[in-house]
Amino acid sequence: MIRALIFDFDGLILETEEATYLSWKDLYESYGFSLSYSTWSSMIGTTRGEFDPRAELQRLVHDDPDWDKLELKRQAIENTYIEAQPVMPGVEDYLRDARRLKLKIGIASNSPCTWVKRYLTRLGLFDWFDYISTSDAVQNIKPDPELYHAALRGLEVSASETIAFEDSPIGIRSAKGAGIFCVAVPNAFTRQLNFEHADFKLDSLAEMPLEKLLQRLNIN
Repeated sequence: MIRALIFDFDGLILETEEATYLSWKDLYESYGFSLSYSTWSSMIGTTRGEFDPRAELQRLVHDDPDWDKLELKRQAIENTYIEAQPVMPGVEDYLRDARRLKLKIGIASNSPCTWVKRYLTRLGLFDWFDYISTSDAVQNIKPDPELYHAALRGLEVSASETIAFEDSPIGIRSAKGAGIFCVAVPNAFTRQLNFEHADFKLDSLAEMPLEKLLQRLNIN
Protein backbone atom coordinates (compact mmCIF):
# COMPACT_ATOMS: atom_id res chain seq x y z
CA MET A 1 0.00 0.00 0.00
CA ILE A 2 1.40 3.37 -1.05
CA ARG A 3 1.32 5.88 1.81
CA ALA A 4 3.66 8.63 0.57
CA LEU A 5 4.98 10.51 -2.42
CA ILE A 6 8.41 12.16 -2.44
CA PHE A 7 9.21 14.77 -5.07
CA ASP A 8 12.49 16.19 -6.25
CA PHE A 9 12.31 19.98 -6.38
CA ASP A 10 14.58 21.54 -9.02
CA GLY A 11 13.36 20.58 -12.47
CA LEU A 12 10.41 18.58 -11.13
CA ILE A 13 8.31 21.13 -9.24
CA LEU A 14 9.99 24.26 -10.60
CA GLU A 15 12.27 24.52 -13.61
CA THR A 16 15.42 25.95 -12.05
CA GLU A 17 18.07 23.74 -13.66
CA GLU A 18 18.04 25.47 -17.02
CA ALA A 19 18.20 28.84 -15.25
CA THR A 20 21.36 27.78 -13.41
CA TYR A 21 22.94 26.59 -16.66
CA LEU A 22 21.99 29.79 -18.51
CA SER A 23 23.41 31.97 -15.73
CA TRP A 24 26.76 30.18 -15.95
CA LYS A 25 26.61 30.23 -19.76
CA ASP A 26 26.09 34.00 -19.70
CA LEU A 27 29.00 34.38 -17.29
CA TYR A 28 31.31 32.31 -19.50
CA GLU A 29 30.27 34.31 -22.57
CA SER A 30 31.10 37.57 -20.77
CA TYR A 31 34.71 36.31 -20.74
CA GLY A 32 34.55 35.16 -24.38
CA PHE A 33 34.11 31.44 -23.69
CA SER A 34 31.26 29.02 -24.42
CA LEU A 35 29.65 26.53 -22.06
CA SER A 36 27.90 23.70 -23.87
CA TYR A 37 24.98 21.65 -22.59
CA SER A 38 26.99 18.45 -23.07
CA THR A 39 29.68 19.79 -20.73
CA TRP A 40 27.10 20.96 -18.19
CA SER A 41 24.98 17.78 -18.21
CA SER A 42 27.08 15.94 -15.60
CA MET A 43 25.97 18.63 -13.13
CA ILE A 44 22.24 18.06 -13.58
CA GLY A 45 20.65 16.78 -10.39
CA THR A 46 23.62 17.49 -8.13
CA THR A 47 25.95 20.27 -6.99
CA ARG A 48 28.99 18.01 -7.02
CA GLY A 49 29.17 16.60 -10.52
CA GLU A 50 32.17 15.75 -12.63
CA PHE A 51 32.28 19.34 -13.97
CA ASP A 52 33.09 22.32 -11.73
CA PRO A 53 32.06 25.49 -13.64
CA ARG A 54 33.89 27.83 -11.31
CA ALA A 55 37.20 25.94 -11.44
CA GLU A 56 36.96 25.58 -15.22
CA LEU A 57 36.28 29.30 -15.75
CA GLN A 58 39.20 30.19 -13.52
CA ARG A 59 41.43 27.86 -15.56
CA LEU A 60 40.27 29.43 -18.82
CA VAL A 61 40.82 33.05 -17.79
CA HIS A 62 44.25 32.28 -16.22
CA ASP A 63 43.39 34.63 -13.40
CA ASP A 64 41.70 34.77 -10.01
CA PRO A 65 38.40 36.64 -10.60
CA ASP A 66 36.49 38.41 -7.86
CA TRP A 67 34.20 35.45 -7.16
CA ASP A 68 32.03 37.28 -4.64
CA LYS A 69 31.18 39.88 -7.27
CA LEU A 70 30.77 37.31 -10.06
CA GLU A 71 28.54 35.08 -7.95
CA LEU A 72 26.25 37.99 -7.16
CA LYS A 73 26.07 38.74 -10.88
CA ARG A 74 25.39 35.09 -11.73
CA GLN A 75 22.72 34.75 -9.06
CA ALA A 76 20.96 37.86 -10.34
CA ILE A 77 20.83 36.34 -13.83
CA GLU A 78 19.67 32.98 -12.41
CA ASN A 79 16.94 34.60 -10.29
CA THR A 80 15.65 36.55 -13.29
CA TYR A 81 15.17 33.30 -15.21
CA ILE A 82 13.65 31.43 -12.25
CA GLU A 83 11.21 34.16 -11.22
CA ALA A 84 9.62 33.89 -14.67
CA GLN A 85 8.92 30.17 -14.26
CA PRO A 86 5.51 28.78 -13.22
CA VAL A 87 5.03 25.53 -11.33
CA MET A 88 5.66 22.53 -13.60
CA PRO A 89 2.60 21.01 -15.34
CA GLY A 90 0.60 18.52 -13.28
CA VAL A 91 2.32 19.22 -9.97
CA GLU A 92 -0.61 20.98 -8.32
CA ASP A 93 -3.02 18.25 -9.44
CA TYR A 94 -0.76 15.58 -7.93
CA LEU A 95 -0.55 17.47 -4.65
CA ARG A 96 -4.33 17.92 -4.44
CA ASP A 97 -4.96 14.27 -5.34
CA ALA A 98 -2.35 13.04 -2.87
CA ARG A 99 -3.97 15.03 -0.08
CA ARG A 100 -7.43 13.75 -1.04
CA LEU A 101 -6.09 10.17 -1.00
CA LYS A 102 -4.54 10.87 2.43
CA LEU A 103 -1.01 10.27 1.19
CA LYS A 104 1.93 11.93 2.91
CA ILE A 105 3.92 14.31 0.71
CA GLY A 106 7.64 15.04 0.91
CA ILE A 107 10.53 16.61 -0.93
CA ALA A 108 14.08 15.28 -1.31
CA SER A 109 16.26 18.02 -2.80
CA ASN A 110 19.96 18.64 -3.31
CA SER A 111 19.25 22.35 -2.82
CA PRO A 112 19.44 24.02 0.62
CA CYS A 113 16.32 24.50 2.72
CA THR A 114 16.22 28.28 2.22
CA TRP A 115 16.17 27.84 -1.58
CA VAL A 116 13.39 25.24 -1.57
CA LYS A 117 11.24 27.10 0.95
CA ARG A 118 11.69 30.39 -0.88
CA TYR A 119 10.35 29.10 -4.17
CA LEU A 120 7.69 26.84 -2.66
CA THR A 121 6.38 29.91 -0.85
CA ARG A 122 6.42 31.99 -4.04
CA LEU A 123 4.46 29.27 -5.82
CA GLY A 124 2.00 28.95 -2.94
CA LEU A 125 2.92 25.29 -2.43
CA PHE A 126 4.82 25.25 0.87
CA ASP A 127 1.91 24.09 3.04
CA TRP A 128 1.29 21.00 0.91
CA PHE A 129 4.43 19.25 2.14
CA ASP A 130 4.64 17.17 5.31
CA TYR A 131 8.43 16.93 5.28
CA ILE A 132 11.24 18.56 3.31
CA SER A 133 14.65 16.86 3.11
CA THR A 134 17.38 19.19 1.85
CA SER A 135 21.13 19.25 1.32
CA ASP A 136 21.99 21.22 4.44
CA ALA A 137 20.55 18.51 6.70
CA VAL A 138 22.59 15.56 5.39
CA GLN A 139 26.23 14.60 4.88
CA ASN A 140 25.81 13.19 1.37
CA ILE A 141 23.60 14.47 -1.44
CA LYS A 142 22.26 12.70 -4.54
CA PRO A 143 23.19 10.32 -6.06
CA ASP A 144 23.75 9.06 -2.51
CA PRO A 145 20.41 7.86 -1.03
CA GLU A 146 20.81 9.75 2.27
CA LEU A 147 18.33 12.49 1.33
CA TYR A 148 15.68 9.86 0.64
CA HIS A 149 16.44 7.95 3.83
CA ALA A 150 15.96 11.22 5.73
CA ALA A 151 12.67 11.89 3.94
CA LEU A 152 11.38 8.41 4.74
CA ARG A 153 12.19 8.91 8.41
CA GLY A 154 10.58 12.33 8.44
CA LEU A 155 7.41 11.04 6.79
CA GLU A 156 7.44 7.92 8.99
CA VAL A 157 6.98 5.55 6.05
CA SER A 158 8.98 2.72 4.55
CA ALA A 159 10.55 2.63 1.10
CA SER A 160 8.03 0.02 -0.06
CA GLU A 161 5.19 2.41 0.85
CA THR A 162 6.60 5.29 -1.21
CA ILE A 163 6.89 6.53 -4.78
CA ALA A 164 9.61 9.02 -5.77
CA PHE A 165 9.41 11.42 -8.69
CA GLU A 166 12.67 12.55 -10.30
CA ASP A 167 13.68 14.47 -13.41
CA SER A 168 17.35 13.38 -13.62
CA PRO A 169 19.36 10.14 -13.70
CA ILE A 170 21.29 11.24 -10.61
CA GLY A 171 18.05 11.66 -8.69
CA ILE A 172 16.81 8.28 -9.86
CA ARG A 173 19.99 6.63 -8.57
CA SER A 174 19.40 8.26 -5.21
CA ALA A 175 15.78 7.09 -4.93
CA LYS A 176 16.57 3.59 -6.14
CA GLY A 177 19.50 3.43 -3.73
CA ALA A 178 17.00 3.98 -0.92
CA GLY A 179 14.84 1.14 -2.28
CA ILE A 180 12.05 3.44 -3.50
CA PHE A 181 9.98 2.90 -6.65
CA CYS A 182 10.96 5.81 -8.90
CA VAL A 183 8.99 7.51 -11.66
CA ALA A 184 11.08 9.56 -14.07
CA VAL A 185 9.51 12.85 -15.19
CA PRO A 186 12.11 14.51 -17.42
CA ASN A 187 11.66 18.15 -18.33
CA ALA A 188 12.64 19.87 -21.56
CA PHE A 189 16.15 20.42 -20.23
CA THR A 190 16.79 16.82 -19.05
CA ARG A 191 14.79 14.86 -21.63
CA GLN A 192 17.84 13.84 -23.65
CA LEU A 193 19.52 12.16 -20.65
CA ASN A 194 19.44 8.43 -19.90
CA PHE A 195 16.49 7.30 -17.76
CA GLU A 196 16.86 3.55 -18.19
CA HIS A 197 17.11 2.91 -14.43
CA ALA A 198 13.71 4.44 -13.64
CA ASP A 199 10.87 2.05 -12.82
CA PHE A 200 8.39 4.05 -14.88
CA LYS A 201 8.52 7.17 -17.05
CA LEU A 202 6.10 10.02 -17.72
CA ASP A 203 6.70 12.86 -20.14
CA SER A 204 4.99 15.14 -17.62
CA LEU A 205 2.92 14.78 -14.46
CA ALA A 206 0.11 16.24 -16.54
CA GLU A 207 0.27 13.13 -18.76
CA MET A 208 -1.45 10.84 -16.24
CA PRO A 209 -3.52 11.61 -13.11
CA LEU A 210 -2.18 10.24 -9.83
CA GLU A 211 -4.97 7.71 -9.31
CA LYS A 212 -4.54 6.35 -12.82
CA LEU A 213 -0.77 6.10 -12.25
CA LEU A 214 -1.31 4.12 -9.04
CA GLN A 215 -3.71 1.80 -10.86
CA ARG A 216 -1.30 1.43 -13.77
CA LEU A 217 1.60 0.58 -11.49
CA ASN A 218 -0.58 -1.81 -9.49
CA ILE A 219 1.20 -0.90 -6.27
CA ASN A 220 -1.67 0.68 -4.37
